[in-house]
Amino acid sequence: MKTKIVLWGTNDQEERILLALELRAEDNKVNIYTFEDRLVTEEFNQKMMKDWRDGLPVEFPEEHNVYERELTITESLLPENLKVERGDLIQRAQTEWHFIVLSAKLNATYQSELDALRDRVHKLEAFDSKAWDSLKQFWAKVQTQVRERNLFREHADALRDNTNVLFAKLKELRSKLDDEFKKLSQANHDDFVGKLEEIENKIKEGLRLQPIFDELKNLQRQFRESKLTREHRSKVWQKLDGAFKTVKEKRFGSKGDDRSPLERIQRRYEGLLAAIEKMERSIGRDKDDLSFQNKKIETTDGQLEVQIRQAKILMIQERIRSKEEKLGEMLQTKTELEKRIEQQKEKEAKRMEKEKLAEAKKAAEAKIAEEIKQAEAARESQSEKLSKAAEAIGANKKSPAAEEVEAAPPKEGLLSAAATAIGEVMQDAVDTVKAVAEVVGDKIEEAVDELKEEVKEFTGTTVEDKEEEVEKSSDLRENSPDLEGKSSDEEE
Repeated sequence: MKTKIVLWGTNDQEERILLALELRAEDNKVNIYTFEDRLVTEEFNQKMMKDWRDGLPVEFPEEHNVYERELTITESLLPENLKVERGDLIQRAQTEWHFIVLSAKLNATYQSELDALRDRVHKLEAFDSKAWDSLKQFWAKVQTQVRERNLFREHADALRDNTNVLFAKLKELRSKLDDEFKKLSQANHDDFVGKLEEIENKIKEGLRLQPIFDELKNLQRQFRESKLTREHRSKVWQKLDGAFKTVKEKRFGSKGDDRSPLERIQRRYEGLLAAIEKMERSIGRDKDDLSFQNKKIETTDGQLEVQIRQAKILMIQERIRSKEEKLGEMLQTKTELEKRIEQQKEKEAKRMEKEKLAEAKKAAEAKIAEEIKQAEAARESQSEKLSKAAEAIGANKKSPAAEEVEAAPPKEGLLSAAATAIGEVMQDAVDTVKAVAEVVGDKIEEAVDELKEEVKEFTGTTVEDKEEEVEKSSDLRENSPDLEGKSSDEEE
């Protein structure tokens, strides 16, 4: 869009003047320059029409007037004493310049936001994911305005270039952070590998497996919380999983623990229920003992005995508190195991469903293969009938004596018989294909086409041609009622 226009008009004395309008988008104002007709040479007119409108500098005559107007949508852009020949140009410029002013304000807003982000990024000494996300969100907003053409290309290009500079700065900081993370990951990887090698040596030495198993479980918890790259995590997990499998093989034999995950969780759950029951009974006994000591202390006379019973009461209370804490942990574990059991049951149900689907798929594939095999055998058996029908038709065509002696009806009867035979063959084949189509519907059309090609190969013509010949023969009989009598006379 142009921010400068040049056109001819008149002043309040009806004198011809040249008007030049220039938009000042930054402060929402318009400069209007007027030049009397006597001052406007052809050269100056051409410079104003071309160079000045394109943004090139042009020297104005000393005798010219300047007006400053506020750009609004409702009020006229020109003063009342000025009129122009092309009022539509002024109206269009007024609407377009209003959009330019709003776009410039939007660009200024984004430039201010970008400056704040620039200050934030330049102050960073290490990579900050929040700053990265803020920059991404900012650029997403700019892209939305660019797609909707609310920002001019030069504004969008400037915002993009400045945003890319900040992205490059953050990428540099992230690269340094990645290097530090890789070093930390390498140290954690070496530490885990060293501990796992020690555990493997313990297994080879034949030490007790339960402490080794507990050590592996603790190592597994540390592994989940440690900072590792994907490559290092994979290597450590393979070694840790191998150590677990070796311990299980030592504990349960070469086959390992053949129980399913659901069975193992349920067995653990049952053991936990038994432990909870024992703990509740133990707490109940301690509470009974505490009640007994409280009653005894009321009837105790000696000061020393009172102190002893108070000490016992404190011991019992501490024991109850400790057991109740353990009971709380056990109940929490019970809740977790119940959730895991439900999840495992869902997994088992899905696995069984997949297995059933796989078995059904195999059975369907076997059935399809068998049906196709039977269909091929049926087609081979029908080929003999087609061959005989083709030979009969060929023999009839090759015998000139038979053509002279026999009349039309016997020939038509032969064609009808051949067509009938072919029709029966086709019907049997189609029935066979339809039976297979219940499982493989997409094979029907292909099988029928193959059968038609076989008919054409043996008979030299298509099934449709034979059916047409049969229809013609039927029509001939219906239209010639004395054909049978004529044939009898010829025989006499």
